[in-house]
Amino acid sequence: MFDLSLAIGHHLLIFALFGVLVAELVLVRSSLDQSTIIRTARIDLWYGITAGLIVVVGFTRAIFAAKGWNYYEHNIFFWAKIATFVLVALLSAAPTMRYLRWQRAGTVPSESEISLVRRFLWAEVALFALLPIFAAAMARGYGEIIF
Repeated sequence: MFDLSLAIGHHLLIFALFGVLVAELVLVRSSLDQSTIIRTARIDLWYGITAGLIVVVGFTRAIFAAKGWNYYEHNIFFWAKIATFVLVALLSAAPTMRYLRWQRAGTVPSESEISLVRRFLWAEVALFALLPIFAAAMARGYGEIIF
């Protein structure tokens, strides 16, 4: 039951994170106003919280659940998934910093600033698509590195 609970939690958190990312992409557009900036910054806070929970639940699952750490530590798709998740997290820093700056400034950002943030968000979405691909390969035993 522990393994199932962790798997369900991990998957629900991943879907939630993607939902938050899509919400940001929908909100950050040319008609951005101050109230939307504040709303987006609050939503972005949930992005960070959810990402942190994914890491905690994911590593708890990898270490203590049914397959155990030995299954994951030698799997290239596991490490590709971790690296992709870290890259998405690094890309998310730029929009977060912009939201906070826009919120403090109390003014509407320029079209070029909005466009830049949207490029970061789209890059996150593109990389995010790799996560279930790596997870599916890993879960089926592909990617075993033999030393």
